[in-house]
Amino acid sequence: MTENFWNGKRVVVTGGAGFLGSFVVEKLKAHGASDIFIPQIENYNLIDRDDIRRMYKDALAGMDPKNLVVIHLAAHVGGIGANREHPAEFFYDNLMMGVELMHQAWQNEIGKFTAIGTVCAYPKFTPVPFKEDDLWLGYPEETNAPYGLAKKMMLVQSQSYREQYGFNSIFILPVNLYGPGDNFNPASSHVIPALIRKAIEAQERGDQEIIAWGDGTPTREFLYVEDAAEGIVVATERYNSSDPINLGSGHEISIKDLTSLILRLTGYKGKLTWDTSKPNGQPRRGLDVSRAKNRLGWQASMDFETGLTRTIEWFKANRNKIK
Repeated sequence: MTENFWNGKRVVVTGGAGFLGSFVVEKLKAHGASDIFIPQIENYNLIDRDDIRRMYKDALAGMDPKNLVVIHLAAHVGGIGANREHPAEFFYDNLMMGVELMHQAWQNEIGKFTAIGTVCAYPKFTPVPFKEDDLWLGYPEETNAPYGLAKKMMLVQSQSYREQYGFNSIFILPVNLYGPGDNFNPASSHVIPALIRKAIEAQERGDQEIIAWGDGTPTREFLYVEDAAEGIVVATERYNSSDPINLGSGHEISIKDLTSLILRLTGYKGKLTWDTSKPNGQPRRGLDVSRAKNRLGWQASMDFETGLTRTIEWFKANRNKIK
């Protein structure tokens, strides 16, 4: 940990009340940050330029702008189904948030801006493991390209604003996250929470069969949310370059093996059937995480099965609060 980095600094965490944000806020506190500003969605619409301007005015009250740090986590996100149904919203909302937040951060002469990208920004057929230098080899997988490209524009913005203005921003690319507090809403959840909920509810109903999307052959890499939060905070403290950095676990697993593992950990005893009329998504997804280790001294520490077990237990304990 960089000694005293957070002394005298205020940090704005957009999306700080969300899944990843809540862990980032706890990590910030553990690293010594005591002045944390979380713009609540009820008070600031971060897709609106005027609301962003007002948010910065409030966050900067009594502050030297050089001592303000922004960690931009807020995003309009969802799984394959949500991306297919709302591609225009996913593109517009994420583009507007990112571009305007970074632009006004530069205008306000803010000390540092940490932008959080997405693994969906990578081309559909990126060689595995994905290296940061391969980001521009082709077009992203179609179902989440609008979201992935909107987020990737923050990388272009970071690099161009650094080159022309000397503005200090960084771009972090986390792989798919999971963990306690994830989104378990069937309409918008990602694969791990969706499978956990499906398996537990099927078991309770006594269903003899579970139907999963695709054919199970694609691979994915998953990063425990607490590991991701640590990586983001460490990068904000230590890293001052617009070269993108992957955050991942280095553990690639097929959707078929993932599904079988979740069924075992949740205790589901029925049959698993694949609906091959539904899309698979990107064929393979696994990150090269050597840059994070070399430049940040960071690597993931959570064992995958342990992380899944903690996520399952959290869902069981909090089901009455989940829609």
